[in-house]
Amino acid sequence: MKFSIKSIHPEKQRSACVVVGVFESGKMTQAAERLDQTSNGYLSEIIRRGDMTGKISTFLFLHTIPGVLCERVLLMGLGKQKEFCEKQYRAAIGSTIKALNASGANDATLFLTEIPLKERSIAWKIRQAASIALETDYRFEQFKSEKTSKGLQKLIFAVESSDQVVDAEEALAQGLAIAEGVTLARNLGNLPGNVCTPSYLAETALKLAKEYSIDCKVLERADMQKLGMHSLLSVAKGSHQPPKLIVLNYRGSTTKKSKGKTSKPLVLVGKGITFDSGGISLKPGEAMDEMKFDMCGAASVLGTLKAVAQMKLPIDLTVIVPTTENMPGGAASKPGDIVASMSGQTIEILNTDAEGRLILCDALTYAERFEPETVIDVATLTGACVIALGHVASGLFANDDNLAQDLMKAGNEAFDRAWQMPLWDDYQDLLKSNFADMANIGGRTAGSVSAACFLSRFTKKFSWAHLDIAGTAWKSGAEKGATGRPVPLLVHYLLKRAGKLN
Repeated sequence: MKFSIKSIHPEKQRSACVVVGVFESGKMTQAAERLDQTSNGYLSEIIRRGDMTGKISTFLFLHTIPGVLCERVLLMGLGKQKEFCEKQYRAAIGSTIKALNASGANDATLFLTEIPLKERSIAWKIRQAASIALETDYRFEQFKSEKTSKGLQKLIFAVESSDQVVDAEEALAQGLAIAEGVTLARNLGNLPGNVCTPSYLAETALKLAKEYSIDCKVLERADMQKLGMHSLLSVAKGSHQPPKLIVLNYRGSTTKKSKGKTSKPLVLVGKGITFDSGGISLKPGEAMDEMKFDMCGAASVLGTLKAVAQMKLPIDLTVIVPTTENMPGGAASKPGDIVASMSGQTIEILNTDAEGRLILCDALTYAERFEPETVIDVATLTGACVIALGHVASGLFANDDNLAQDLMKAGNEAFDRAWQMPLWDDYQDLLKSNFADMANIGGRTAGSVSAACFLSRFTKKFSWAHLDIAGTAWKSGAEKGATGRPVPLLVHYLLKRAGKLN
Protein backbone atom coordinates (compact mmCIF):
# COMPACT_ATOMS: atom_id res chain seq x y z
CA MET A 1 0.00 0.00 0.00
CA LYS A 2 1.27 3.47 -0.92
CA PHE A 3 0.69 6.47 1.35
CA SER A 4 0.78 10.22 0.91
CA ILE A 5 -0.25 13.47 2.64
CA LYS A 6 -2.39 16.18 1.04
CA SER A 7 -4.17 19.35 2.07
CA ILE A 8 -7.36 19.06 0.00
CA HIS A 9 -11.13 19.51 0.05
CA PRO A 10 -13.24 16.33 0.04
CA GLU A 11 -15.71 17.50 -2.62
CA LYS A 12 -12.85 18.14 -5.08
CA GLN A 13 -11.11 14.82 -4.60
CA ARG A 14 -11.25 12.45 -7.61
CA SER A 15 -10.43 9.24 -5.75
CA ALA A 16 -12.24 5.93 -5.71
CA CYS A 17 -13.40 6.68 -2.18
CA VAL A 18 -13.48 9.55 0.31
CA VAL A 19 -13.78 8.64 4.01
CA VAL A 20 -15.56 10.97 6.44
CA GLY A 21 -17.05 10.53 9.90
CA VAL A 22 -20.44 10.69 11.64
CA PHE A 23 -21.11 10.71 15.38
CA GLU A 24 -24.05 8.95 17.05
CA SER A 25 -25.82 12.27 17.49
CA GLY A 26 -25.86 12.67 13.72
CA LYS A 27 -23.20 15.34 13.94
CA MET A 28 -20.90 15.13 10.92
CA THR A 29 -17.19 15.86 10.82
CA GLN A 30 -16.08 19.00 9.02
CA ALA A 31 -15.20 17.09 5.85
CA ALA A 32 -18.59 15.34 5.88
CA GLU A 33 -20.35 18.70 6.25
CA ARG A 34 -18.52 20.02 3.18
CA LEU A 35 -19.74 17.01 1.19
CA ASP A 36 -23.24 17.55 2.53
CA GLN A 37 -23.25 21.20 1.47
CA THR A 38 -21.95 20.34 -2.00
CA SER A 39 -24.63 17.66 -2.44
CA ASN A 40 -27.50 19.86 -1.14
CA GLY A 41 -28.04 17.83 2.03
CA TYR A 42 -27.64 14.34 0.56
CA LEU A 43 -25.64 13.02 3.54
CA SER A 44 -27.81 14.63 6.22
CA GLU A 45 -30.91 13.09 4.60
CA ILE A 46 -29.28 9.64 4.72
CA ILE A 47 -28.51 10.15 8.42
CA ARG A 48 -32.00 11.53 9.16
CA ARG A 49 -33.59 8.40 7.68
CA GLY A 50 -31.54 6.22 10.06
CA ASP A 51 -29.45 4.46 7.41
CA MET A 52 -26.33 5.52 9.31
CA THR A 53 -26.43 5.39 13.12
CA GLY A 54 -22.95 6.72 13.77
CA LYS A 55 -22.16 3.96 16.26
CA ILE A 56 -18.46 3.27 16.55
CA SER A 57 -17.02 1.32 13.61
CA THR A 58 -20.36 1.01 11.77
CA PHE A 59 -20.13 2.21 8.20
CA LEU A 60 -22.07 2.92 5.03
CA PHE A 61 -20.87 3.25 1.43
CA LEU A 62 -22.60 5.87 -0.73
CA HIS A 63 -22.22 5.98 -4.50
CA THR A 64 -22.56 8.72 -7.11
CA ILE A 65 -23.35 11.59 -4.76
CA PRO A 66 -24.56 14.73 -6.60
CA GLY A 67 -21.85 17.36 -7.00
CA VAL A 68 -19.11 15.16 -5.54
CA LEU A 69 -16.25 14.07 -7.81
CA CYS A 70 -15.24 10.83 -6.07
CA GLU A 71 -16.78 7.47 -7.03
CA ARG A 72 -17.97 6.63 -3.51
CA VAL A 73 -18.09 8.03 0.00
CA LEU A 74 -17.54 5.92 3.10
CA LEU A 75 -19.40 7.19 6.16
CA MET A 76 -17.59 5.85 9.24
CA GLY A 77 -19.30 5.75 12.63
CA LEU A 78 -17.35 7.50 15.39
CA GLY A 79 -19.55 6.76 18.40
CA LYS A 80 -20.52 9.39 20.96
CA GLN A 81 -18.84 12.72 20.33
CA LYS A 82 -18.14 13.40 24.02
CA GLU A 83 -16.42 10.02 24.35
CA PHE A 84 -14.35 10.27 21.16
CA CYS A 85 -10.73 9.76 22.16
CA GLU A 86 -7.63 7.81 21.12
CA LYS A 87 -9.30 4.41 21.44
CA GLN A 88 -12.26 5.38 19.25
CA TYR A 89 -9.98 7.07 16.73
CA ARG A 90 -7.83 3.96 16.41
CA ALA A 91 -10.91 1.75 16.13
CA ALA A 92 -12.34 3.97 13.39
CA ILE A 93 -9.09 3.83 11.40
CA GLY A 94 -8.88 0.05 11.70
CA SER A 95 -12.54 -0.41 10.70
CA THR A 96 -12.04 1.93 7.75
CA ILE A 97 -9.14 -0.13 6.38
CA LYS A 98 -11.14 -3.35 6.75
CA ALA A 99 -14.14 -1.83 4.99
CA LEU A 100 -12.03 -0.42 2.15
CA ASN A 101 -10.24 -3.73 1.62
CA ALA A 102 -13.61 -5.45 1.28
CA SER A 103 -14.84 -2.85 -1.22
CA GLY A 104 -13.94 -2.37 -4.85
CA ALA A 105 -11.90 0.77 -4.15
CA ASN A 106 -8.24 0.69 -5.17
CA ASP A 107 -7.47 4.05 -3.59
CA ALA A 108 -9.01 6.26 -0.93
CA THR A 109 -8.63 9.62 0.77
CA LEU A 110 -9.02 9.56 4.54
CA PHE A 111 -10.38 12.69 6.23
CA LEU A 112 -10.67 11.12 9.68
CA THR A 113 -7.15 12.41 10.37
CA GLU A 114 -8.59 15.94 10.51
CA ILE A 115 -10.89 15.18 13.45
CA PRO A 116 -9.76 17.11 16.57
CA LEU A 117 -8.43 14.93 19.39
CA LYS A 118 -7.77 16.45 22.79
CA GLU A 119 -4.04 16.83 23.46
CA ARG A 120 -3.12 14.95 20.27
CA SER A 121 -1.27 16.58 17.40
CA ILE A 122 -1.73 16.01 13.69
CA ALA A 123 1.60 14.16 13.81
CA TRP A 124 0.21 11.72 16.40
CA LYS A 125 -2.93 11.10 14.34
CA ILE A 126 -0.96 10.49 11.13
CA ARG A 127 1.60 8.26 12.86
CA GLN A 128 -1.15 6.15 14.39
CA ALA A 129 -3.19 5.99 11.19
CA ALA A 130 -0.22 4.79 9.12
CA SER A 131 0.74 2.12 11.66
CA ILE A 132 -2.84 0.90 12.07
CA ALA A 133 -3.41 0.79 8.31
CA LEU A 134 -0.48 -1.56 7.72
CA GLU A 135 -1.14 -3.62 10.84
CA THR A 136 -4.79 -4.08 9.80
CA ASP A 137 -3.67 -5.01 6.30
CA TYR A 138 -1.23 -7.63 7.66
CA ARG A 139 -1.60 -11.24 6.50
CA PHE A 140 0.65 -14.18 7.34
CA GLU A 141 0.12 -16.53 4.41
CA GLN A 142 3.63 -17.82 3.76
CA PHE A 143 2.55 -21.43 4.15
CA LYS A 144 -0.90 -21.18 2.51
CA SER A 145 -1.48 -22.31 -1.05
CA GLU A 146 -4.17 -19.68 -1.59
CA LYS A 147 -3.35 -16.05 -0.89
CA THR A 148 -5.78 -13.29 0.02
CA SER A 149 -6.33 -10.96 -2.91
CA LYS A 150 -5.00 -7.45 -2.44
CA GLY A 151 -7.53 -4.72 -1.72
CA LEU A 152 -6.64 -1.08 -1.16
CA GLN A 153 -3.51 0.00 -3.04
CA LYS A 154 -3.22 3.71 -2.28
CA LEU A 155 -4.22 5.78 0.75
CA ILE A 156 -4.08 9.56 1.16
CA PHE A 157 -4.22 11.14 4.59
CA ALA A 158 -5.84 14.56 4.55
CA VAL A 159 -4.67 17.51 6.66
CA GLU A 160 -6.53 20.78 7.15
CA SER A 161 -3.84 23.19 5.97
CA SER A 162 -0.65 23.19 3.92
CA ASP A 163 1.22 24.33 7.06
CA GLN A 164 0.67 20.86 8.53
CA VAL A 165 2.06 18.91 5.58
CA VAL A 166 5.73 18.88 6.63
CA ASP A 167 5.03 17.59 10.16
CA ALA A 168 2.49 15.12 8.78
CA GLU A 169 4.94 13.71 6.23
CA GLU A 170 7.58 13.18 8.93
CA ALA A 171 4.98 11.48 11.12
CA LEU A 172 3.90 9.33 8.17
CA ALA A 173 7.48 8.13 7.68
CA GLN A 174 7.68 7.32 11.40
CA GLY A 175 4.37 5.48 11.39
CA LEU A 176 5.39 3.39 8.40
CA ALA A 177 8.75 2.56 9.97
CA ILE A 178 7.02 1.45 13.17
CA ALA A 179 4.64 -0.68 11.11
CA GLU A 180 7.56 -2.26 9.22
CA GLY A 181 9.18 -3.11 12.54
CA VAL A 182 5.94 -4.58 13.84
CA THR A 183 5.58 -6.62 10.63
CA LEU A 184 9.06 -8.10 11.03
CA ALA A 185 8.31 -8.98 14.66
CA ARG A 186 4.98 -10.56 13.72
CA ASN A 187 6.45 -12.53 10.84
CA LEU A 188 9.21 -13.96 13.04
CA GLY A 189 6.77 -14.77 15.81
CA ASN A 190 4.30 -16.48 13.49
CA LEU A 191 6.88 -18.73 11.87
CA PRO A 192 6.77 -22.35 13.09
CA GLY A 193 9.52 -23.62 15.35
CA ASN A 194 10.89 -25.93 12.66
CA VAL A 195 11.63 -22.86 10.51
CA CYS A 196 12.42 -20.11 13.01
CA THR A 197 15.33 -21.76 14.82
CA PRO A 198 18.18 -19.92 16.58
CA SER A 199 20.15 -20.18 13.33
CA TYR A 200 17.24 -18.61 11.42
CA LEU A 201 17.15 -15.69 13.85
CA ALA A 202 20.89 -15.24 13.35
CA GLU A 203 20.45 -15.27 9.56
CA THR A 204 17.66 -12.70 9.87
CA ALA A 205 19.92 -10.47 11.96
CA LEU A 206 22.74 -10.73 9.43
CA LYS A 207 20.37 -9.78 6.60
CA LEU A 208 19.11 -6.82 8.61
CA ALA A 209 22.69 -5.76 9.28
CA LYS A 210 23.58 -5.97 5.60
CA GLU A 211 20.49 -4.02 4.52
CA TYR A 212 21.15 -1.11 6.89
CA SER A 213 24.96 -1.28 7.24
CA ILE A 214 24.84 -2.34 10.89
CA ASP A 215 27.65 -4.20 12.65
CA CYS A 216 26.57 -7.74 13.54
CA LYS A 217 28.30 -10.52 15.41
CA VAL A 218 26.96 -14.01 16.14
CA LEU A 219 28.53 -15.87 19.04
CA GLU A 220 28.50 -19.67 18.83
CA ARG A 221 28.43 -22.26 21.61
CA ALA A 222 32.24 -22.31 21.94
CA ASP A 223 32.35 -18.52 22.22
CA MET A 224 29.77 -18.58 24.99
CA GLN A 225 31.64 -21.32 26.83
CA LYS A 226 34.81 -19.18 26.83
CA LEU A 227 32.80 -16.30 28.28
CA GLY A 228 31.39 -18.49 31.04
CA MET A 229 27.76 -18.29 29.88
CA HIS A 230 26.90 -21.61 31.52
CA SER A 231 23.42 -20.42 32.54
CA LEU A 232 22.45 -19.71 28.92
CA LEU A 233 24.08 -22.91 27.68
CA SER A 234 22.28 -25.01 30.30
CA VAL A 235 18.99 -24.26 28.55
CA ALA A 236 20.38 -25.39 25.18
CA LYS A 237 21.67 -28.77 26.41
CA GLY A 238 18.55 -30.74 25.47
CA SER A 239 18.24 -29.37 21.93
CA HIS A 240 19.89 -30.44 18.67
CA GLN A 241 19.70 -26.84 17.48
CA PRO A 242 22.86 -24.87 18.31
CA PRO A 243 22.34 -21.80 20.52
CA LYS A 244 23.36 -18.32 19.37
CA LEU A 245 24.09 -14.98 20.95
CA ILE A 246 23.33 -12.29 18.38
CA VAL A 247 24.81 -8.81 18.82
CA LEU A 248 23.93 -5.87 16.55
CA ASN A 249 25.42 -2.39 16.89
CA TYR A 250 23.63 0.54 15.22
CA ARG A 251 25.65 3.73 15.47
CA GLY A 252 23.56 6.69 14.37
CA SER A 253 24.85 9.27 16.83
CA THR A 254 27.17 12.01 15.62
CA THR A 255 28.14 12.83 19.20
CA LYS A 256 31.73 11.87 19.85
CA LYS A 257 33.61 11.58 23.09
CA SER A 258 37.33 12.02 23.56
CA LYS A 259 39.68 9.63 21.79
CA GLY A 260 37.14 9.01 19.05
CA LYS A 261 34.76 6.90 21.13
CA THR A 262 31.03 7.03 20.40
CA SER A 263 28.45 7.92 23.05
CA LYS A 264 27.14 5.31 25.46
CA PRO A 265 24.59 3.14 23.65
CA LEU A 266 21.07 2.24 24.59
CA VAL A 267 20.82 -1.55 24.77
CA LEU A 268 17.84 -3.78 24.01
CA VAL A 269 17.95 -7.45 25.03
CA GLY A 270 15.32 -9.83 23.62
CA LYS A 271 14.53 -13.33 24.87
CA GLY A 272 14.82 -15.76 21.94
CA ILE A 273 13.49 -19.17 23.00
CA THR A 274 12.41 -20.36 19.55
CA PHE A 275 10.42 -23.20 21.07
CA ASP A 276 9.76 -23.82 24.75
CA SER A 277 8.70 -27.35 25.64
CA GLY A 278 9.51 -26.63 29.28
CA GLY A 279 12.46 -29.03 29.13
CA ILE A 280 12.43 -31.80 31.75
CA SER A 281 9.73 -29.78 33.58
CA LEU A 282 7.55 -30.51 30.55
CA LYS A 283 4.61 -28.24 29.78
CA PRO A 284 1.07 -29.64 29.29
CA GLY A 285 0.28 -30.54 25.70
CA GLU A 286 -2.67 -28.14 25.39
CA ALA A 287 -1.71 -25.03 23.42
CA MET A 288 1.95 -26.04 23.44
CA ASP A 289 2.09 -25.01 19.78
CA GLU A 290 1.94 -21.41 21.02
CA MET A 291 5.34 -21.85 22.61
CA LYS A 292 6.81 -20.93 19.22
CA PHE A 293 5.92 -17.40 20.37
CA ASP A 294 8.44 -17.60 23.21
CA MET A 295 10.93 -15.75 21.00
CA CYS A 296 8.69 -12.70 20.60
CA GLY A 297 11.02 -10.67 22.82
CA ALA A 298 13.81 -11.30 20.33
CA ALA A 299 11.47 -10.56 17.43
CA SER A 300 10.42 -7.26 18.98
CA VAL A 301 13.95 -5.93 19.53
CA LEU A 302 14.88 -6.88 15.96
CA GLY A 303 11.73 -5.14 14.72
CA THR A 304 12.61 -2.08 16.80
CA LEU A 305 16.11 -2.00 15.32
CA LYS A 306 14.66 -2.18 11.80
CA ALA A 307 12.40 0.81 12.51
CA VAL A 308 15.27 2.81 14.03
CA ALA A 309 17.56 2.05 11.09
CA GLN A 310 14.84 2.86 8.55
CA MET A 311 14.31 6.27 10.18
CA LYS A 312 18.09 6.78 10.58
CA LEU A 313 17.61 7.98 14.15
CA PRO A 314 20.63 9.83 15.58
CA ILE A 315 21.15 7.44 18.49
CA ASP A 316 23.49 4.56 19.32
CA LEU A 317 21.62 1.31 19.82
CA THR A 318 22.89 -2.16 20.63
CA VAL A 319 20.60 -5.18 20.33
CA ILE A 320 21.45 -8.47 22.04
CA VAL A 321 19.50 -11.66 21.37
CA PRO A 322 20.26 -14.83 23.36
CA THR A 323 18.51 -17.61 21.49
CA THR A 324 18.03 -21.36 21.87
CA GLU A 325 15.35 -24.02 22.08
CA ASN A 326 14.30 -25.46 25.45
CA MET A 327 13.84 -29.18 24.90
CA PRO A 328 13.87 -32.39 26.97
CA GLY A 329 16.53 -35.00 26.25
CA GLY A 330 19.23 -37.14 27.76
CA ALA A 331 21.61 -34.17 28.05
CA ALA A 332 18.97 -31.66 29.21
CA SER A 333 19.30 -29.78 32.49
CA LYS A 334 17.45 -31.40 35.39
CA PRO A 335 15.62 -29.85 38.34
CA GLY A 336 18.21 -29.50 41.09
CA ASP A 337 21.15 -28.86 38.75
CA ILE A 338 23.40 -25.93 39.65
CA VAL A 339 25.08 -23.74 37.03
CA ALA A 340 27.38 -20.73 37.11
CA SER A 341 26.35 -17.61 35.24
CA MET A 342 28.71 -15.33 33.33
CA SER A 343 28.60 -12.97 36.32
CA GLY A 344 29.99 -15.69 38.57
CA GLN A 345 26.77 -16.04 40.54
CA THR A 346 25.49 -19.61 40.86
CA ILE A 347 21.92 -20.69 40.15
CA GLU A 348 19.98 -23.72 41.34
CA ILE A 349 17.59 -24.76 38.57
CA LEU A 350 14.47 -25.84 40.42
CA ASN A 351 12.29 -25.70 37.29
CA THR A 352 13.63 -26.03 33.76
CA ASP A 353 10.55 -24.22 32.45
CA ALA A 354 11.84 -21.01 34.07
CA GLU A 355 14.44 -20.86 31.32
CA GLY A 356 13.99 -17.35 29.95
CA ARG A 357 15.70 -15.76 32.92
CA LEU A 358 18.57 -18.23 32.57
CA ILE A 359 19.44 -16.99 29.09
CA LEU A 360 18.68 -13.34 29.82
CA CYS A 361 20.96 -13.13 32.87
CA ASP A 362 24.06 -13.96 30.81
CA ALA A 363 22.98 -11.57 28.06
CA LEU A 364 22.53 -8.80 30.64
CA THR A 365 26.01 -9.46 32.01
CA TYR A 366 27.37 -9.39 28.46
CA ALA A 367 25.76 -5.95 28.00
CA GLU A 368 28.10 -4.49 30.62
CA ARG A 369 30.98 -4.40 28.11
CA PHE A 370 29.18 -1.71 26.11
CA GLU A 371 29.07 0.65 29.12
CA PRO A 372 25.41 1.26 28.31
CA GLU A 373 23.44 4.33 29.21
CA THR A 374 20.31 2.21 29.56
CA VAL A 375 19.41 -1.46 29.17
CA ILE A 376 15.88 -2.71 28.46
CA ASP A 377 15.13 -6.40 28.22
CA VAL A 378 11.98 -7.74 26.58
CA ALA A 379 10.68 -11.22 27.29
CA THR A 380 7.64 -13.46 27.29
CA LEU A 381 8.76 -14.35 30.77
CA THR A 382 5.93 -15.40 33.10
CA GLY A 383 2.39 -16.70 33.01
CA ALA A 384 1.99 -14.87 36.30
CA CYS A 385 2.16 -11.56 34.43
CA VAL A 386 -0.80 -12.64 32.32
CA ILE A 387 -2.77 -13.35 35.49
CA ALA A 388 -1.82 -9.94 36.90
CA LEU A 389 -2.37 -7.72 33.84
CA GLY A 390 -4.22 -9.84 31.29
CA HIS A 391 -3.61 -9.09 27.63
CA VAL A 392 -3.88 -5.30 27.80
CA ALA A 393 -0.69 -4.02 29.43
CA SER A 394 2.86 -5.35 29.46
CA GLY A 395 4.48 -5.69 32.86
CA LEU A 396 7.20 -3.12 33.55
CA PHE A 397 9.92 -3.47 36.18
CA ALA A 398 12.89 -1.14 36.63
CA ASN A 399 15.74 -0.25 38.94
CA ASP A 400 15.42 3.36 37.72
CA ASP A 401 12.09 5.16 38.25
CA ASN A 402 12.91 7.85 35.67
CA LEU A 403 13.43 5.16 33.04
CA ALA A 404 10.19 3.47 34.10
CA GLN A 405 8.28 6.74 33.74
CA ASP A 406 9.80 7.38 30.31
CA LEU A 407 8.71 3.94 29.14
CA MET A 408 5.22 4.40 30.58
CA LYS A 409 4.88 7.72 28.72
CA ALA A 410 6.14 6.13 25.50
CA GLY A 411 3.61 3.32 25.89
CA ASN A 412 0.77 5.81 26.37
CA GLU A 413 1.94 7.81 23.36
CA ALA A 414 2.12 4.67 21.22
CA PHE A 415 -1.08 3.18 22.68
CA ASP A 416 1.09 0.15 23.46
CA ARG A 417 0.83 0.45 27.20
CA ALA A 418 2.82 -0.96 30.09
CA TRP A 419 2.18 -0.90 33.84
CA GLN A 420 4.89 -0.60 36.46
CA MET A 421 5.11 -3.44 38.97
CA PRO A 422 7.05 -3.47 42.27
CA LEU A 423 10.69 -4.49 42.42
CA TRP A 424 11.20 -4.19 46.18
CA ASP A 425 13.99 -5.95 48.01
CA ASP A 426 11.31 -7.64 50.15
CA TYR A 427 10.67 -10.01 47.23
CA GLN A 428 14.31 -11.10 46.86
CA ASP A 429 13.95 -13.63 49.68
CA LEU A 430 11.69 -15.69 47.40
CA LEU A 431 14.81 -16.71 45.46
CA LYS A 432 16.76 -18.13 48.39
CA SER A 433 18.50 -21.46 47.78
CA ASN A 434 20.15 -23.82 50.29
CA PHE A 435 22.72 -24.86 47.69
CA ALA A 436 23.47 -21.91 45.37
CA ASP A 437 23.48 -18.11 45.33
CA MET A 438 19.89 -18.16 44.12
CA ALA A 439 17.11 -20.39 42.80
CA ASN A 440 15.63 -19.78 39.37
CA ILE A 441 12.04 -19.70 40.69
CA GLY A 442 10.43 -18.15 43.73
CA GLY A 443 7.29 -20.22 44.24
CA ARG A 444 3.65 -19.67 43.27
CA THR A 445 3.21 -16.16 44.67
CA ALA A 446 4.36 -12.99 42.86
CA GLY A 447 5.81 -15.04 39.99
CA SER A 448 6.39 -12.12 37.63
CA VAL A 449 7.98 -10.09 40.44
CA SER A 450 10.37 -12.84 41.56
CA ALA A 451 11.40 -13.37 37.91
CA ALA A 452 12.21 -9.66 37.63
CA CYS A 453 14.04 -9.81 40.96
CA PHE A 454 16.16 -12.63 39.54
CA LEU A 455 17.12 -10.49 36.53
CA SER A 456 17.80 -7.46 38.72
CA ARG A 457 20.71 -9.32 40.32
CA PHE A 458 22.54 -9.03 36.99
CA THR A 459 21.85 -5.32 36.40
CA LYS A 460 23.71 -3.59 39.24
CA LYS A 461 26.03 -1.69 36.88
CA PHE A 462 23.48 0.12 34.72
CA SER A 463 20.04 1.69 34.50
CA TRP A 464 17.69 -1.16 33.60
CA ALA A 465 14.08 -1.97 32.79
CA HIS A 466 12.36 -5.27 32.11
CA LEU A 467 9.23 -5.66 29.98
CA ASP A 468 7.30 -8.88 30.58
CA ILE A 469 5.21 -9.32 27.42
CA ALA A 470 3.82 -12.79 28.11
CA GLY A 471 0.28 -11.41 27.92
CA THR A 472 0.74 -8.99 25.02
CA ALA A 473 3.13 -10.62 22.54
CA TRP A 474 0.52 -12.82 20.87
CA LYS A 475 -3.18 -13.61 20.72
CA SER A 476 -4.86 -17.00 21.03
CA GLY A 477 -8.12 -18.30 19.61
CA ALA A 478 -9.60 -17.19 16.30
CA GLU A 479 -7.12 -14.31 16.06
CA LYS A 480 -4.11 -16.46 16.97
CA GLY A 481 -0.87 -14.80 16.01
CA ALA A 482 1.95 -12.52 17.10
CA THR A 483 1.03 -8.88 17.80
CA GLY A 484 4.41 -7.24 17.30
CA ARG A 485 4.21 -5.60 20.71
CA PRO A 486 6.08 -3.83 22.25
CA VAL A 487 7.74 -2.49 19.09
CA PRO A 488 5.55 0.67 19.10
CA LEU A 489 6.39 1.39 22.75
CA LEU A 490 10.12 0.91 22.22
CA VAL A 491 10.25 2.97 19.04
CA HIS A 492 8.34 5.84 20.64
CA TYR A 493 10.77 5.74 23.55
CA LEU A 494 13.71 5.92 21.14
CA LEU A 495 12.05 8.66 19.05
CA LYS A 496 11.72 10.71 22.20
CA ARG A 497 15.35 10.07 23.11
CA ALA A 498 16.34 11.18 19.63
CA GLY A 499 14.25 14.35 19.88
CA LYS A 500 12.13 13.30 16.90
CA LEU A 501 8.68 12.98 18.47
CA ASN A 502 6.15 15.73 17.68
